[in-house]
Amino acid sequence: MRTHKHTLLMNFRTHPYLALLGLAVAAVVLVAVLALAQRAPQGGGAAPAVTSPLAARHSPLPTPAMPAAVPAVQPASPLPIAAPTPATALSAPDAATPVYSYRVVAEYPHAPDAFTQGLQYIDGVLYEGTGLHGASSLRRVDLETGTVLQSVPLEAAYFGEGIVVVDDRIVQLTWQSNVGFVYDRKSLARIGQFSYPTEGWGITFDGKHLIMSDGTSTLYRWDAQTMEEVGRIEVTDQGEPVMRLNELEMVKGEIWANIWQTDRIARIDPATGQVAGWIDLAGLLSAEDRVRPVDVLNGIAYDAAGDRLFVTGKLWPKLFEIELLTAE
Repeated sequence: MRTHKHTLLMNFRTHPYLALLGLAVAAVVLVAVLALAQRAPQGGGAAPAVTSPLAARHSPLPTPAMPAAVPAVQPASPLPIAAPTPATALSAPDAATPVYSYRVVAEYPHAPDAFTQGLQYIDGVLYEGTGLHGASSLRRVDLETGTVLQSVPLEAAYFGEGIVVVDDRIVQLTWQSNVGFVYDRKSLARIGQFSYPTEGWGITFDGKHLIMSDGTSTLYRWDAQTMEEVGRIEVTDQGEPVMRLNELEMVKGEIWANIWQTDRIARIDPATGQVAGWIDLAGLLSAEDRVRPVDVLNGIAYDAAGDRLFVTGKLWPKLFEIELLTAE
C-alpha cells in the first residue's frame, strides 16, 4: 500500500495537469449534488411529474363530464306593439268596406235605344255617350223628358265609350280602336282626335287631370291638354285588385266607378286607390221595366250645383235620381 500511495503522489507531482482534472471532476459532482438537493420536494410531497410539450399535443382529449339537466329556456317577452292607427284598423280583414244602400228620389224617362257608356250633368244639361258599332253617338239630352236634343253619330267602325266635359270641350273614348275624339261643347262639332295604347272604357275629370279606365283595376291619369299619361292609380279593396272598372264620375273628391256586369258602384280614394265604400243598387230597375231587353247598370252623373246623383243603365227606359242611405 505504501508503494501504491507513493506512486500516486509521484504521478500528481510529475503530471500536475492530472491534479487539475481531478479538481474539475470533483466540482462537477458537487454541483450535481447541490442541484438535486434543491429539486427535492418541500414538506415531504411527491415531486411533480414533468410533461413534455410533445406529450401534451398527442395526449387524448379528456372525456367531458355529462352535463346536468338544463332547464327549458323561456321565450323572450315580445316587444310591446303600438295600437293600430285608424288606417291600419280599416285595412284589417275584419274591417269590411262599408256598403251603402239607396233611396229613389225621382225617375226620369231615358231613351231605350241608348247603350249608355258615359253620362255627365253640368250647367243644367245632361250629356250622354252611347256605344255599339253603328249606334254610337254623343248626345245632349233634356233630363226631365228624356228627349234627345242633339246627337252626333260616330262612324260604324267605332264603338263609343265614356265621355267627360273639360271646360269648353267634351272628350269621348272608343272601346278597342285606341282613338278618342274631342268636341266643341256648345256645338258638339268634332274638333280633334288623339290616340292611346289601351282599351277605352270610362273617363272623368278631377279639375286638373283626366282619369280613364280600361276595364282592368288600373286608372290612368292623363294631362288634360295633351292626353299624355302622367300617372296611374291601382284600385284595391281590402288589398285585392278591383277589376272591370267601367264608367267613371268625380263625386265630392272621390272617383265613383261602375263595376261592369254588377249592380255596384265603387267609391275610390284617388290618393290611395283604396275603395272607401260600395253602393249596392240591386233592384233599382224593376221587373216591369225589363219587359224589353236591357243590359247592365252603367252611367253615373253628379249635379254638383244641386247636389244630386243620377244613375242609369244600358238600354234602360229610366234614369234615376238616388240618395244614399247609411252604410251597413
